[in-house]
Amino acid sequence: MLEQYANGGLVGRAAELGMLVRALEKAASGQAGVVLVSGDAGVGKTRLVGELAEVARSRGHTVLSGQCAELGEAMPYLPLADALRAAARAPETASSLLEALRARPVLGRLLPDGDVDPADQGGAELAQQQLFGAVLGLLGELSDTEPVLLVFEDLHWADRSTRDLLTFLSRVLQRERVCLVGTYRSDDLPRRHPMRSAIAELLRLPNVIGADLRPLRPTEMAAYLVTLQGGDGARPAADVLDRVIQRAEGNAFYAEELLAAACTGEELPAGLADLLLSRVERLSEIAQRVVRIAAVGGRRVDDDLVREVSGLEAEPYEQALREIVSHQLLVPDGGGYVFRHALLREAVHADLLPGERTRLHAAFAALLAEPGPGRPAHPAAELAYHSLASHDLDGAFTASVEAGRQAERLAAPAEAHEHFDQALSLWDVVTEPERRAGMDRPHLALRTAAAASYSGDARRAVTQLRRLRETLDPAADQTLYAEVSERFAHYLSDSDDDVQAAETARGIIEMLPADTPSPERARALTTYTRTVLFTERHEEIPALAEEAIAIARATGTADAEAGALVNLGLHTEIGGDLARAERLFSEARAAAGRVGDLTVALRAHYHVARAEYDRAELTAAARSADSGVRLAIDSGLAWSVYGIDLRFLQYLVHYTAGDWDRAEALSDSFPIRVGTTAEAQVSAYALFIEVARGSATARERLSWLRPFWGEDSLVAYIARGLAAELAFAEGDEHTALEHVSAVIRAMGPGDAGIIRVAATGLGVHAERALRARAAGDGQAEAAALRAAGDLAERARWAAANIASGPRLWLGFEGRAWLARAEAEWHRARGDDDPKLWRGVVEAFDYGFPYEEARSRLRLAGALLERGRREEAEDEWRLATAEAGRLDAVPLRKALRDLGHRARFGTAERAEAAGPLATLTSREREVLRLVADGDNNREIAAALFISPKTASVHVSNILAKLEVASRTQAAAIAHREGFG
Repeated sequence: MLEQYANGGLVGRAAELGMLVRALEKAASGQAGVVLVSGDAGVGKTRLVGELAEVARSRGHTVLSGQCAELGEAMPYLPLADALRAAARAPETASSLLEALRARPVLGRLLPDGDVDPADQGGAELAQQQLFGAVLGLLGELSDTEPVLLVFEDLHWADRSTRDLLTFLSRVLQRERVCLVGTYRSDDLPRRHPMRSAIAELLRLPNVIGADLRPLRPTEMAAYLVTLQGGDGARPAADVLDRVIQRAEGNAFYAEELLAAACTGEELPAGLADLLLSRVERLSEIAQRVVRIAAVGGRRVDDDLVREVSGLEAEPYEQALREIVSHQLLVPDGGGYVFRHALLREAVHADLLPGERTRLHAAFAALLAEPGPGRPAHPAAELAYHSLASHDLDGAFTASVEAGRQAERLAAPAEAHEHFDQALSLWDVVTEPERRAGMDRPHLALRTAAAASYSGDARRAVTQLRRLRETLDPAADQTLYAEVSERFAHYLSDSDDDVQAAETARGIIEMLPADTPSPERARALTTYTRTVLFTERHEEIPALAEEAIAIARATGTADAEAGALVNLGLHTEIGGDLARAERLFSEARAAAGRVGDLTVALRAHYHVARAEYDRAELTAAARSADSGVRLAIDSGLAWSVYGIDLRFLQYLVHYTAGDWDRAEALSDSFPIRVGTTAEAQVSAYALFIEVARGSATARERLSWLRPFWGEDSLVAYIARGLAAELAFAEGDEHTALEHVSAVIRAMGPGDAGIIRVAATGLGVHAERALRARAAGDGQAEAAALRAAGDLAERARWAAANIASGPRLWLGFEGRAWLARAEAEWHRARGDDDPKLWRGVVEAFDYGFPYEEARSRLRLAGALLERGRREEAEDEWRLATAEAGRLDAVPLRKALRDLGHRARFGTAERAEAAGPLATLTSREREVLRLVADGDNNREIAAALFISPKTASVHVSNILAKLEVASRTQAAAIAHREGFG
């Protein structure tokens, strides 16, 4: 669970905070404990212990907190003195602390105005013993009144006396109500650092535990960075966030600095660079030289390459490396080393002189270009990088083409596109580019565009081929022009520009002779029939698709054959011949498999699974979708058009079938922070379960999807359609209807998706009409009925028609949503007939348990209205059981409300299920007040108990719910509809 506070609060540390709070609670019960918190500089140690201090203060504990400083041994006991000085100034602790200090003059000396009595002076050892005893006595006295949290920060700078004090307290604190927390930088403890051995000894003690702060995960880092923007609604763009997250590698401080720099266009903030370089400057000259060479080599460097570039003999080189590793700048990794943090490498590389940087890159390129005996071959991408950085453009071009080929073999289309695109940019400035590339420029451009399309960026492919077409003369090379134009039309269709795609493909068909079969004509016919499927030209499809199949078979163009079979199958399916359509899709999948055309194979896989889904064959659809997704992932095409569609469908099948845990596991890979249309499409699907379960993530996801609502109809349909359901569930009818209207405006009148969205809007208008009727407001009732009538007509028209004529077949889900739309329309008119809702339940009974349960809620209400109480309770019980199984929180709350109003016998038992089941009735009363934001005094006043008793109840609630704070407990209460 993430816990966030405005303006840069704690994020992603619930587990670590929970560990610290449990140690604090044990100390409060009389079991003293020590926690040593470690982590890299900037990872969030101070913020974590600061939050622990707030928890302690909120519980009435005494907090003493002090910091070490980078002053060597000059100031002994600095964190203790700092803690006492701060507490002596704090109103809540000053009186008790000063009184305790007056009884212990040896500690009073640590304060700025402390007096030194010569009579108290003894030997150094005796003085230390007196001070240690005084500290122990002070902590014991303070903890007799309230538990004590003692924090020593930055122990990596601790002086010898502080280290000894820490060891002493860790050994002797037993029954005192004291929790001692120390923090230190794990990346600032070289092997011979005195604190390193001290920590190793301390961690052997039974009452000492360690807490190593891991770097924040990407999702946690994103949440943290968003909180930094404050409440003004501003937020960094997704690409900016992603780059910051990638570079910061989980370090909160680095991320803060990088985000601030990104807003001003600075690449690496000077202050952060100086901080990173200061660690390098502690090394010897020879070690610094090796670090500079390694920085040029990259984040991960080969040991042999670095040594050869350095020119050092083995012994001094190994000594330098040992020094670097000891300071934790490089970490051993297989046969080489990796920089502990990428920003350290970036700072060192940027600090090099221009000539020095160029020479070192050239040295690496020379070694990579001619591997010596015993030296393994390196990826061509490395050679391309070093060649370009050393201004060897011929070498960079050759290596970039080879790197693109290697990426293709590794099923990495995004990387292949990057390398091919770089080679294209160098074409005009290198010698003999065609010989070096092994292909001409148009075919390199075609390969680049294909890689872009496979990685999910069809628009970039369109842009590249549009520029290429402008340079070609169809009279000079008709075949090449046709090949480029057909791919251009294909990528236009992938980008939803079917009008221009159809015109382009039609032009190729007219240009190529009909009496001369050719692969180009077969592909052009296939692309054309794909683009006119849902237009008034759809009648041309059977003849043209059959021609494409015949030419493809005659010329051995299996990819065109498979594509034409899919198009013919879709046309046949629209015509209502489902059995033949299924056969054609299966033939297409087999044909694509024979030739290895993965894009057509994925399209065929998708339509096989989609047809099974539409026929309510969910088990078969899941099997087909799983198979298609595996193919997409294995071939690196997960972000291609049909790779994305198959991932959608795989999720949707499991969501529909009620296998929500499996669906949520799939949606873990759906990004929340989206920067492209493809990412937005994938992300939107996760909303189905997030909205149905009342997840807080839904709002965050919707906020990222908002910019894409006007750009993509699929994103608008899913995101705004589900945003309407979310708003309606929360009682915001106006917003719900705004979303419904916007979605319907964005969709064509014959789009079957209108039916679901209209059903949602009809539910809102039905509620408005019912309220108006009850209040006797005829004008409001009439307005609601007019709006409901309009939506009902739109749903009916979409169910009966497509853009090119009558709809001959509507899938099971479409029919179920139409039944719901009709039932909501009758409910709006005052005719809430149970027969209609029974029909809706039966319509969703094809295998959609969630919508079946939602329909049972309406059915139960309709039955109750007609006095059929027992039948209503039966439906209510069935719906409640399914909502509980799915953990559908909003539905569970609606059912609970109906159960309370109807006084169904198991309503209270239903409320007691779930996370709150272990709470007593009094604890449930306390939790309601906690959820309302009451403090312990307010709870005590409301329930006529003492504040201390209220505090005990709150502590018990936190323990039973396994959370660390009141905020988390309140979140669970709200999620359960409790409060």
